[in-house]
Amino acid sequence: MSRTVQRAMEILEFTGTAPRTLADISERLGVHRTTALRLLQTLRDGGLARRLPDGRWGAGPRLASLGAHSSGQFGLADTARPHLAALQEHTGHTVHLAALRDDTILYIDRISPPGPVRLYARVGRPVPLHTAGVSKAILAHLPPARTEQLIDGWEFTRHTPTTLTTRAAFDDELAAVLERGWATDDEEFEEFVHCVAAPVRNAYGEVMAAVSLTALRAQADRPALHGLVPDVRRCARLVSADLGFLP
Repeated sequence: MSRTVQRAMEILEFTGTAPRTLADISERLGVHRTTALRLLQTLRDGGLARRLPDGRWGAGPRLASLGAHSSGQFGLADTARPHLAALQEHTGHTVHLAALRDDTILYIDRISPPGPVRLYARVGRPVPLHTAGVSKAILAHLPPARTEQLIDGWEFTRHTPTTLTTRAAFDDELAAVLERGWATDDEEFEEFVHCVAAPVRNAYGEVMAAVSLTALRAQADRPALHGLVPDVRRCARLVSADLGFLP
């Protein structure tokens, strides 16, 4: 990659998150202000950057248009698939992808290891909100009003001895998930089956999906499964990055 193209990409990323002064941009690139200004003027001529009335530089209208028109190329399931497959191959356990669709959280992909064992989750099936790691990972990171809308009236049915059966207990669990950044299903829907999950963000930084790793307790006990949390979170970060999220 040429140095000029690399610097132009850095400018687009830097000004795409917030308007910047010429001094900020030249410092970020490590170049003289005149060099930064020439790059900015070229980007402005192409509609990829614009100078604001206060003198700062921000994203140009063409950049927004390109983003809007290309967003259809970044379907969640297709984008996530290679990363889900890599996580499954690395760990040997079942990987799920779930997403918020309107007012329902659905499983939209699953990659299982070879073998006869089949778990509850099916692609296209709604997620049990109060038991699944993926639903907790999503609900904990949504705006509180949106979370309330999704779980208002939800029945906290007991499925196993560890199922959370009250709204208060579930709220405490979501607070813990938000604090640590990942969620669990501790045999809450099926006995002897547990999982860990991490949120996926879109280009706007909004959590709209989650990746989980599911295993039988006989295959991986709690410490072993929790030891794979960094791998699950890395997978979620890679999917988020491919969707356009810039931390």
